[in-house]
Amino acid sequence: MLRRLGEHRHNHVYTLSAIFSGMLEKRLSSSGFQRVKRGWVWNQFFVLEEYMGSDPQYVGKLHTDLDKGENVVKYTLSGEGAGSIFTIDQTTGDIHALRSLDREEKPYYTLRAQAVDIKTNRPLEPESEFLIKVQDINDNEPKFLEGPYTASVPEMSPVGTYVTQVTATDADDPTYGNSARVVYSILHGQPYFSVDAKTGIIRTALPNMDREVKEHYQVLIQAKDMGGQLGGLAGTTTVNITLSDVNDNPPRFSKSDNNVDEVPESSAVGSAVGRIKAHDLDIGKNAEVEYTIVPGDGGAIFDITTNEHNQEGIIILKRPLDYETKKAYTFKVDASNAHLDPRFQSFGAFRDTATVKINVLDVDEPPVFNKPSYVMDVYEDTPAGTIIGAVTAQDLDASSSPVRYSIDWKSDLDSYFDIDPVGGTISTNELLDRESIAQHNISIVATKLSNPVLTSRVGITVHVLDINEFPPELASPYETFVCENVIQTFSAKDQDLPPAGQQFSFKSPKEDMKINKNFTVRDFGNNTAGILTKRSGFRRRLQEIYFLPVVIEDNGYPPKSSTGTLTIRVCGCESDGSLLSCSAEAIFLPVGLSTGALIAILLCIIILLGETYCLLACKCSVFGAQCSDNHKGENCYSVTWALLDQRNFS
Repeated sequence: MLRRLGEHRHNHVYTLSAIFSGMLEKRLSSSGFQRVKRGWVWNQFFVLEEYMGSDPQYVGKLHTDLDKGENVVKYTLSGEGAGSIFTIDQTTGDIHALRSLDREEKPYYTLRAQAVDIKTNRPLEPESEFLIKVQDINDNEPKFLEGPYTASVPEMSPVGTYVTQVTATDADDPTYGNSARVVYSILHGQPYFSVDAKTGIIRTALPNMDREVKEHYQVLIQAKDMGGQLGGLAGTTTVNITLSDVNDNPPRFSKSDNNVDEVPESSAVGSAVGRIKAHDLDIGKNAEVEYTIVPGDGGAIFDITTNEHNQEGIIILKRPLDYETKKAYTFKVDASNAHLDPRFQSFGAFRDTATVKINVLDVDEPPVFNKPSYVMDVYEDTPAGTIIGAVTAQDLDASSSPVRYSIDWKSDLDSYFDIDPVGGTISTNELLDRESIAQHNISIVATKLSNPVLTSRVGITVHVLDINEFPPELASPYETFVCENVIQTFSAKDQDLPPAGQQFSFKSPKEDMKINKNFTVRDFGNNTAGILTKRSGFRRRLQEIYFLPVVIEDNGYPPKSSTGTLTIRVCGCESDGSLLSCSAEAIFLPVGLSTGALIAILLCIIILLGETYCLLACKCSVFGAQCSDNHKGENCYSVTWALLDQRNFS
């Protein structure tokens, strides 16, 4: 029987229960002995790690029943560390470790042992494998591999609120003893926080911790092996805990702040004229403040916005200020949080109110005209020096300085007018002609006498009105034939302005109305008139041309009139009633045309028209004439007329 005897463990020697057992039967033959059966049962050897002795550490002893102390058996060792780490006494079978071992570096070694004949080196036992385990000692402290830690928890959290979890690892053997059994404890950070001894979970230990009182905490956590017993190794880590903000504080105006601002009345609309700030102890979005102006004195004049960078309330001017109208404004401003936390509304209203006063400063301002612009009318040919209107400007400042007026000359055309520097009256300098310049645009300057650099301007549009210089005349030459008993409708024109408002009247001269028994003029009242016959039965043989004077008068100032003469000609027709020849042209005859001239015109017409004439009533248009069926073959007549100004004839 081969026994493994003797192992030193912590300075104790004891017999291992691992026994090589079996039966060895030797049979002699010509070739030697034969082992019929041999059984090996091995348990492992143990060697203490971190051995610090001066001599090699004794591991154990191998022994076979064949070894009778006669020095015929030799023991051999092979495998991991054989010869370098472990050595065996070939005679005694004693195994030693040559150097200190670290279980955390290598926890066990696999080796092979054999007993051989010392002389022949023939195996006496089959080679068998066994282990040498490095026995753990508590030589490693727990370590926090992820430390130091950073965590946060909302302020005002209840007791027991989870913060974070820490974890320590121990390199010692967790299957042997308590070397790797870790227990957590808190060394620094009480009474604010606690740690679970087994899990390392950190929780709050005090209620209502206020960030505004203390924001940052540093907690020292210890992890100790051996179950926390005396003599165990320990490691520590730091946990930096920050209380995150919640909206548990309302905005507050400082009572010491003097919310009085002085604003010049000339401040531009939209400009910032004041600042106010409500302080909130919270941070981030919980400190965002919304400002509103309480309806009252300043609501229509001022507005307020929030500066998102510093949460100041910026007072903005909505409408122009006027010192002379109102010298001061007093109003209230509300400040409230934009993001409320319903958990803390029981603390009270999350708003505050402050009073703001705005004093308006007087600024020396330019004069102000009583109108944004002026329009004036003047008749052409108005004598120079005639007053056509006046402008008015005044100093609205408290000093009420006198104002002086002048024309801002931009071209020579401005020289047509002059202005009284004190009274502001506008007068003409020269005669105006509408036909040359119908409209003048001038700029008037009002200057403050006490401060000449302060000026203002206003524009004046001067319309030159037309006087009635021209008498009316016919709009165009007319040519037509008799239409039943109305020969023609005609109109007039006038070179004076305005054409849209002109009114003309038509009539026969008084002296002609009594002696003319052939034709008459009818005024239709719409700037047109018609010629009517007073009888029928006109014959060319008796009279080929008739002359009808017409008086036309306008409604201008002063009224103008002219007299024109209409020439009415009797036309010749075919027997079927069609017009043979009556190409009348517009003939302009002044009053007093000589009889010889008229006879010459008639002779020319007679030669052109022929010898057949008829006079009948026809329905006609401005483009031609056609005799009615019951008058075919009779003489037809047409008229041509014009209204003339006697001044047109030499």
